[in-house]
Amino acid sequence: MRWPGWSGRCSVAANQSKLIFEYDVEGRHGTQVVGGMRNGRVEDHPRRLPQNLVASERLPLPQVGELELTRHYVKLAQDSFGIDTGFYPLGSCTMKYNPKACERYVKHPGFANTHPHQPIESLPGFLQMFAHLQDWLADMTGMDQISLTPAAGAQGEFAGMLIFKRYFESRGEHQRTVMIVPDSAHGTNPASAVLSGFEVAEVKCADADGIMNMDILNEAIEKHGAERIAGIMLTNPSTLGTFEKDILAVSERMHEIGALLYYDGANLNALLGIARPGDMGFDLIHINTHKTLSTPHGGGGPGSGPIGVKQHLAPFLPHPHVRSTSDGFEFYRPEQSIGRMKLFHGQFGILVRAWIYILLHGPDGLRRISENAIINANYLQARLKDHYPVRYDKWSDGRDRYCMHEFVASCGRLKKEVGVSAKDIAKALLNSGFHAPTTYFPLIIEEALMIEPTETESKELLDSFVDVMLGLHHTARVDADKLRNLDNLRVTQLDETYAARHIDVRWQPEEQGSAAAG
Repeated sequence: MRWPGWSGRCSVAANQSKLIFEYDVEGRHGTQVVGGMRNGRVEDHPRRLPQNLVASERLPLPQVGELELTRHYVKLAQDSFGIDTGFYPLGSCTMKYNPKACERYVKHPGFANTHPHQPIESLPGFLQMFAHLQDWLADMTGMDQISLTPAAGAQGEFAGMLIFKRYFESRGEHQRTVMIVPDSAHGTNPASAVLSGFEVAEVKCADADGIMNMDILNEAIEKHGAERIAGIMLTNPSTLGTFEKDILAVSERMHEIGALLYYDGANLNALLGIARPGDMGFDLIHINTHKTLSTPHGGGGPGSGPIGVKQHLAPFLPHPHVRSTSDGFEFYRPEQSIGRMKLFHGQFGILVRAWIYILLHGPDGLRRISENAIINANYLQARLKDHYPVRYDKWSDGRDRYCMHEFVASCGRLKKEVGVSAKDIAKALLNSGFHAPTTYFPLIIEEALMIEPTETESKELLDSFVDVMLGLHHTARVDADKLRNLDNLRVTQLDETYAARHIDVRWQPEEQGSAAAG
């Protein structure tokens, strides 16, 4: 059966691929340095390497011919999946199309040939670009100042928590050690708080429309003590794709007790030109430029996580920070800075792409991005929810509830009735030519599928995705084993439990591996 959206391309031996090490043949070479290597050792050039750097034994690297090497990596490249090859509805990751214009301009010699060790006087355009981007991000988010230094969203969170810590220390409020985090939060939220020395107080929002309300907040304040609470970390919209409608009351209450609000910018793609975190009362935010501002990401990077602050937190920003002077721009260190978050000046290439992306769209275009992202997500939710239930598709009073840029469907009913899990559906989607949604997150949704279509997908593509999802649901009901027949995948089912309990990321020949295990 051929699902809509499936490319039809499948390797002849798709499930019999080898590791590069398994092509090893003793004595086979792709390139041989004349007089340079014998038996895998440097022997004829003692003056080129100190003796202590010369290997006494042959390195355990595969001996492979150039043709085998080329074919191996070309095949692997053909198996790569990205936004340029197919639909990538990975919830909370905003896998939107990356305009090629951004790639073209970031390769301009003025950007590409810049070196961080150049004298700063030789980089006036570089500093001006940074200053413009800081101003634009501040205007987009309603913050007073922006730091472009953090290298990723999680590092932005960490920087934010360090700023919170330094702020309260500067005020002598050392007792403020509690950070409120909802149960729907990204896992890096509590991790960043703990790494910064805070105690995490998780609050349960799952049974309260999935959002933070005043009853939940006041209960947490009463439990931990208003004088001990440092702040709250929120994502708005939440990881459930729901707007935190009580956010103004929440921010007023937190400021009333002297605490701060942190905004996780993972879902900012739903708010561009519509609402600003600063206007909601947030004191500090991070922005995932690699999501919202369409810089390529996936596979762990690259990322960029600028942070924005209200003026009372500006003295604590990481350095280097850019500011204007009477004759241009300069880097400077804020008076009570938390220090550097990384070498040099942030993720430069990613920031250039974000700057270009904003220039290309302008204010009206940015608003349309969010509007279209919301429309696409609601269209998918409406078409799928009868087969893949959405827990929060109605308010507690029975009113229909629209999602923002993403929604969380559940395979819980399928799992109970026919034994088909969210992982099974995700694998079958991969087998059908689509990337899988985020699975099993947020943890408060049983057998979760978090789906984020982004604004760049067409209705025709969304309809194709729905057709596949409905087809998989039907197959799960009538022949679950057929659903698990993943004949188009090079890798099918991994033993994730074994992998988690026996961590081994180094390849060894079978006989060596067996001996090591023994």
